[in-house]
Amino acid sequence: MNTTIYDVAREAGVSMATVSRVVNGNPNVKPSTRKKVLEAIERLGYRPNAVARGLASKKTTTVGVIIPDIASIFFAELARGIEDIATMYKYNIILCNSDQNKDKEIHLLNTLLGKQVDGIVFMGGKITDEHVEEFKKSPVPIVMAATVDMNNEIPSVNIDYQQAVYDAVEHLLKSGHDSVAMVTGPLEDPINGYHKFTGFRKAMEDAGKKVDEKQIFVGDYTYDSGIEAVETFLESGNMPTAIFVGTDEMALGVIHGAQDKGITVPGDLEVIGFDNTRLATMVRPTLSTVVQPMYDIGAVAMRLLTKLMNKEKVEENTVVLPHRIQFRNTTKNNG
Repeated sequence: MNTTIYDVAREAGVSMATVSRVVNGNPNVKPSTRKKVLEAIERLGYRPNAVARGLASKKTTTVGVIIPDIASIFFAELARGIEDIATMYKYNIILCNSDQNKDKEIHLLNTLLGKQVDGIVFMGGKITDEHVEEFKKSPVPIVMAATVDMNNEIPSVNIDYQQAVYDAVEHLLKSGHDSVAMVTGPLEDPINGYHKFTGFRKAMEDAGKKVDEKQIFVGDYTYDSGIEAVETFLESGNMPTAIFVGTDEMALGVIHGAQDKGITVPGDLEVIGFDNTRLATMVRPTLSTVVQPMYDIGAVAMRLLTKLMNKEKVEENTVVLPHRIQFRNTTKNNG
């Protein structure tokens, strides 16, 4: 039989209300009584029923986190930032893997709401109108991390993806390349597709360069799609001398795909990736990449959520963190 609050009250010789006040940290309990109750809890191994407490207080101190791929280095680092801040503010985490599937994402959202979470951090790919409608109907706050809806209606934490890509492509163009190719995610993805492509196009146009559709390869964020991109460029006769790649994992595929064809990096081909995951230092040559502060995005998203859950003053619902380029050995001019 599980130990109940009644058992603790009887063991300590106090009322159940007193035990409840001790368990919930109410300061209006005499130190001697608190000590007696805590000792009884320890002896009996009592664990408060979080569900019952949540029903009484209308708070469960639980936050749902919807993550696209739990195996991803990128999202694992984001989740670490969320977890650390959640722990600091005494929230528990329910982590859900969505596989970047819209129907599953919405199902998980409703499942978490059914579990009476106090708030949700959402990470995903394409944010549809259906997502936004569901988020708006939510009875608890939702904050998006490393993704955004097109109209910035939902609170979010990101970097300026368009400017980050602009800076990377501008660097490659100023290094003397006549043109720069791009390996990107699906363009309907607001982050890895649309905003990054917009930054790429603007950098090319500002430099007076024509955007050649044959030098835009749309991948699926995977290592294999990076290899496929190189094969596609070669087959079309449009092998560039520099490529900006939308994720580090695809960039590794580009590097290895080029090396397999006898193309040297950075001698024949310069590459800049995006994210600055641990993969960037594992490949040879080490990868120059845009630094997206993954841990900080997760941590700031969770802190923003705590403010919204506790109805604290929030100056800005859309938070944009700084980015930079970490130059390594897949580029020549690192000044």
